[in-house]
Amino acid sequence: MFQDIYPHVYHNEFSCRPAEAEDVILCFSDRGLLCRLEGQALVLPTLAGLGPAFAGARYLFRIDETGYFLHQGPPPRAVDGWEWLPTRSLRDCRPDRQLFAMAAGESLWRWYGNNRFCGRCGEEMAPGSTERSLVCPRCGNTVYPKICPAVIAAVYDGDRLVLTRYRGRAFSKYALIAGFNEIGESIEDTVRREVREEVGLEVKNLRFYKSQPWVFTDSLLMGFFAQLDGPDKITVEEDELSEARWFRREELPGDHSAISLTGEMIEYFRCHNL
Repeated sequence: MFQDIYPHVYHNEFSCRPAEAEDVILCFSDRGLLCRLEGQALVLPTLAGLGPAFAGARYLFRIDETGYFLHQGPPPRAVDGWEWLPTRSLRDCRPDRQLFAMAAGESLWRWYGNNRFCGRCGEEMAPGSTERSLVCPRCGNTVYPKICPAVIAAVYDGDRLVLTRYRGRAFSKYALIAGFNEIGESIEDTVRREVREEVGLEVKNLRFYKSQPWVFTDSLLMGFFAQLDGPDKITVEEDELSEARWFRREELPGDHSAISLTGEMIEYFRCHNL
């Protein structure tokens, strides 16, 4: 999965330190990310490579000993040696740590941009001084980064697994059932509800598999294997899905994303009897 950057280590402890010459500067705009590609390798600019105009960037995190900072000013039109590339087009790039840094940085860029003003009184927000937050200087309202809990559900019956296709999305490959947690709902109940709503099935014996920060959509995904409980007739929720059906283990497609929890869970089912 894309956050598995071993042997590199992600450190997200809060800091207010200024950027230094060898720190990476993440610069986003509606055009994408300021970067360049060398083959399939994603190359990100450092402060030394961009110049002093970027020295006011905000600290985000570090990977190993390299700090990653977010450019806060208006995005430049052009910088010699760098270009604007849509971030979605970069998801298959290497090295993995740069892809992960891009995705985590973009999530925080969206959060800072969407919370410039207090939702309670309208005052301009200020960055927190002791933790990653935004604080209203007028009313004290404090806002933290957006993280949406969601589930991935692998519904199985013996050697069969339910796969679905989304309707009206750019992503057209088969995937597992997925959905967001609702207020007042346990994660286990989210699994049961999403399975019922999307394919009309009931499940039992939920088994937690693994979680994944999917910062492309500001989400924290929690993966479960869930055994069919009752009839196996699928009823597709056509507003969200274009297709849903049972696949036997030997029929499972192999063209799913290599960086996603969905892809890993499909492969786990292919190789293991549950």
